[in-house]
Amino acid sequence: MDPLMKAAAIGAGVLGAVVLAPVALAAAGFTAAGIAAGSIGAKMMSTAAVANGGGVAAGGLVAGLQAMGAAGLTAAANVAAATAGAGVGGAALGLAALI
Repeated sequence: MDPLMKAAAIGAGVLGAVVLAPVALAAAGFTAAGIAAGSIGAKMMSTAAVANGGGVAAGGLVAGLQAMGAAGLTAAANVAAATAGAGVGGAALGLAALI
């Protein structure tokens, strides 16, 4: 397989993941204004509150996602998204090679 094609597929996965991660957070209801009513984020928050006796644990998944939705992704979160995107791009290229 052409090395340029490999680099393009992995690069597209990286770019797509980094660009789409904030979009996905907002779509799930984790926004700068708080968790949107009726959203997946609101359902997650309700479940977490019930499990924790009425409050959402600081440092938990829901709190972390809301922090990213409000303030944007940290450098570490961007690296994680880019790494996942690179994997997806590489896997897509592997599947395309099978066809």
